[in-house]
Amino acid sequence: MNPAPSRRQFLKTSLGTLTLTAGLGSLSSFAADAVAPRKRAMKKGFMLNAFPGRAMPVAKQFQLLKEAGFDGVEPRSHLNQDEVLRARDATGLSIPSVTCGTHSRLLAQGARSQWQGGVDGIQQALRDAKRYGASSILVVPGLVTENISYEENYQRTQAGIRACIPLAEELGVTMAIENVWNNFLMSPMEAARYVDEFKSAAVGFHLDIGNMMYLGWPEQWIRTLGKRIAKVHIKEFSRKKMNQEGLRQGFQVEYLEGDNNWPAIMKALDDVGYRSWAIVEPAYKPKDVEGVERLKQISERLDRIIAS
Repeated sequence: MNPAPSRRQFLKTSLGTLTLTAGLGSLSSFAADAVAPRKRAMKKGFMLNAFPGRAMPVAKQFQLLKEAGFDGVEPRSHLNQDEVLRARDATGLSIPSVTCGTHSRLLAQGARSQWQGGVDGIQQALRDAKRYGASSILVVPGLVTENISYEENYQRTQAGIRACIPLAEELGVTMAIENVWNNFLMSPMEAARYVDEFKSAAVGFHLDIGNMMYLGWPEQWIRTLGKRIAKVHIKEFSRKKMNQEGLRQGFQVEYLEGDNNWPAIMKALDDVGYRSWAIVEPAYKPKDVEGVERLKQISERLDRIIAS
C-alpha cells in the first residue's frame, strides 16, 4: 500500500495539476482551481476592506461572498449597524471580527484630543462587534515614525488600550493587536510581551501571515504567540518579488504562488490549538477577474490552504 502523501506533497500535487490543466487550455484559470477537501474545522472569512472590484452596497457584498462559499465577513467599524445586520441576517453569514485600524492608529499621537479619538474609535468598534456577535476587534497599535519614538508609541498605545479594557471585558469582546507595517512589534517575543503586560483576557493578537513574511517565518510567530492568537489574516507574500521589485511588491502575488509555507503554517496553528477563523485579506488584484468569479477563486484557494 502506498503511504499517504504529506501535506507538502499534497500541495505540490494540487499546484502541479492546476498548472498542467491550464497548459492544456481546456479550462479557464478560474475553473482550473480544483477544490481540495477541507480537513480542518476553520471557517472562511473575508476582510470587507479588501473586497475586489467596484464599490457596491454592503448587502450586495455580503450576498456575493455567500455565493462564493465564505462563512463570514470582517467589516470595518463605524458602519451603519442596521445595514450590516440586515446583510448578515439576509445571507446567514457570521461576523467574527471588526477592524478599527484607522481609528486605533491615533493612539500614537501625542496630542490629547487625537489620542482620545483613538480610544473613542476602539470603544465604538467594541460596541459594533458586540451588536454583530463578533468575538474580537482588530486593533492597530499606533505607529513609529521619525517624530514618534518607539518608546512613545509603546506607552501611548498601551495607555489607550488599557483605557478600553473595562468596556471590552464588560462586552466580552477581545481587542486583538495586529502586526502591521508600522515599525512596531518587530518580533514574536516582543508581541507576546506586549499582550501579556495588559494582564487581561480582553487583549489578544490578530496575526497577519503576509505582513510578517519580510521579518521572519509565520510558523515561528504562531508557536511563540500560541493561545494569544484570537484571529488570523491569510495573506500571500513573495520574498522574491520583494527583493527584486521593492518591499510592497511582495504582496503582488496570487494565493499559493508566493513564499508562504502553508503546510508548515497550518501545522503550527494545529500545534497551538488554533481552531478559529481563517480570514483572507487579498492584496493581489488581477485586472481580468473581479466580482463573484474573483471571490470564488479566492475561496477555493483558501480551501486548499486550509487543507494543506
